[in-house]
Amino acid sequence: MQAMGAYGFRGFYEKKEHFLKSIPFALENLKYLLENNNIPVELPELLNVLDAISQSIYLRKIGLQEDGLTIRVTSFSFKKGIPQDPSGNGGGYVFDCRAIHNPGRYEEYKQLTGKDQPVIDFLEKDNSDMADFLKSVFALVDQSVKTYLARGFSHLSVNFGCTGGQHRSVYAAERLAAHLRENYKVNVLLSHREQDF
Repeated sequence: MQAMGAYGFRGFYEKKEHFLKSIPFALENLKYLLENNNIPVELPELLNVLDAISQSIYLRKIGLQEDGLTIRVTSFSFKKGIPQDPSGNGGGYVFDCRAIHNPGRYEEYKQLTGKDQPVIDFLEKDNSDMADFLKSVFALVDQSVKTYLARGFSHLSVNFGCTGGQHRSVYAAERLAAHLRENYKVNVLLSHREQDF
């Protein structure tokens, strides 16, 4: 845990991305230690937390990078702040989905996310603003991707925020990730910050 804290500090705060690449290995070490636990004291809550950390999808994606252009697409809740850019390059996009009608206001959607079909159907209705919103997003991001590829850039971040990071932002991030994978030879790292922990 101390090593992971150091990797996170050096990577996120000092913007030294190579430290972030060690996080998946640290998670494997933590998993091994938990599976071979011989601590003589019972620490159920601590062990539960450590187990959750070792299985975190979000943490496992950090530091993964292939050659070429890597595009990080993230959904998040504005209540918890805009995601950090672990590449250290800064920039990229932050799109605000809060102007789009929120399915989370309705009881039948409260426990669902933007990956569930009922929410997808809600956001793809004829009277939804989501289609126009994404059309504009795709145009802006496509312009950057083409330029980044031509200039040999290695990182681009695109973030979608909404109130809870559960419905609109998740849906928008999923659609953009699919669009990028279908149209460009790029590495797409998709994460839903509030859902993946």
